[in-house]
Amino acid sequence: MNYKPFSRKQLEVLGWWSPMRESSKYDGIICDGAVRSGKTLCMSVSFAAWAMFCFDGGSFAVCGKTIKSVKRNVAEPLIPVLRELGFDVEEKLSSNILDVCRNGRKNRFYFFGGRDESSASLIQGMTLCGVMFDEVVLMPRSFVEQALARCSTENSKLWFNCNPEYPQHWFCREWVKKAKEKNIYYLHFKMEDNPSLSEKILSRYKNLYSGSFYDRFVLGKWTASEGLIYPFMSDDKMIYDVPNKFDEYAVSCDYGTVNPSSFGLWGLSEGVWYRIDEYYYDSRKQGGSKTDEEHYQGLCELIGEREVRKIVVDPSAASFIEVIRRHGKYNAVPARNNVLDGIRKTGTALKEGKIRICRVCEDCIREFGLYRWESGGKDAPNKENDHAMDDVRYFVSTVLGEDENEIFAFASER
Repeated sequence: MNYKPFSRKQLEVLGWWSPMRESSKYDGIICDGAVRSGKTLCMSVSFAAWAMFCFDGGSFAVCGKTIKSVKRNVAEPLIPVLRELGFDVEEKLSSNILDVCRNGRKNRFYFFGGRDESSASLIQGMTLCGVMFDEVVLMPRSFVEQALARCSTENSKLWFNCNPEYPQHWFCREWVKKAKEKNIYYLHFKMEDNPSLSEKILSRYKNLYSGSFYDRFVLGKWTASEGLIYPFMSDDKMIYDVPNKFDEYAVSCDYGTVNPSSFGLWGLSEGVWYRIDEYYYDSRKQGGSKTDEEHYQGLCELIGEREVRKIVVDPSAASFIEVIRRHGKYNAVPARNNVLDGIRKTGTALKEGKIRICRVCEDCIREFGLYRWESGGKDAPNKENDHAMDDVRYFVSTVLGEDENEIFAFASER
């Protein structure tokens, strides 16, 4: 096979773990950046070389969104390179295993797909010397964290690569922005870091995209996509810690049977309403629907011993409102549901600091990074990733709107 010489950035990835390098002190590496920037191949070769240099008889995991994507993106390009470098490679792709040998050493590489939340169970119970995540942003957090917990062997290391997504993505917030804190070596790639791309191909890619897509796919920036309804929420300064003291509480509910249910717990502190906790249940991901009574129990657990002023509920969820009222514990009212007016008011409330979203509300933050207008110029939100967004809008239109529209009556003599 014919290869272009590696770029300086790629050489950094290939050798960062070497005991001769200062960077070997790190517990792992993150490579993010532009598409087609040469991250995956150099990381795959480096991961295998590190494993064979440091271990014998060890187990390693290579993870992608699916087994198919691991085989396509990692195994197929890597195997011929390893063989050309003198490694003996035994493919057991039907069992999702790769055995690699050289100079009397043998290590085993397992392939895993992290498609959804249930995938975490696939990797439980293993003891790993290292794990590599190809396109880690496409995997659920629970799967990634379960795989990381398996790396308990002395001198194990963690390997991540990805193309950027929205800035509030959990991996950006918890790993990219905290790389130094987590003792992770961070390298950012641009298309120019891939020497196999000609000037013509580079020019083609750069002409394919514009705006935020150009920033994300060509420059490799973690940036919000075009069409976001609340683009300013991509700024980490818009996310807050939970205050210590509250004057009162309220809850907003978007209710779903097939679609997710999202309940937000709000607390009023020094004149500002904070979304301080949430209940989010996705029947598709969890593998089964809940009854109205089961959702009510989730609501009670969310509230705990707090006294809430009222619970505003999706006005179409008549049966759930009736369940809340029948128990007689809380004051449930249908939410005001003018969508466009509610979105306008919510954006204003967020920018003016009248409502604030706390870091613990991960599903709400995730939806802020995905909630967008319909394509084609329609003045309507896309009906995906809108469940926490709806409960926030219900709160603003109904509870916050009530606070702002209080009427004081008085009489005067004529």
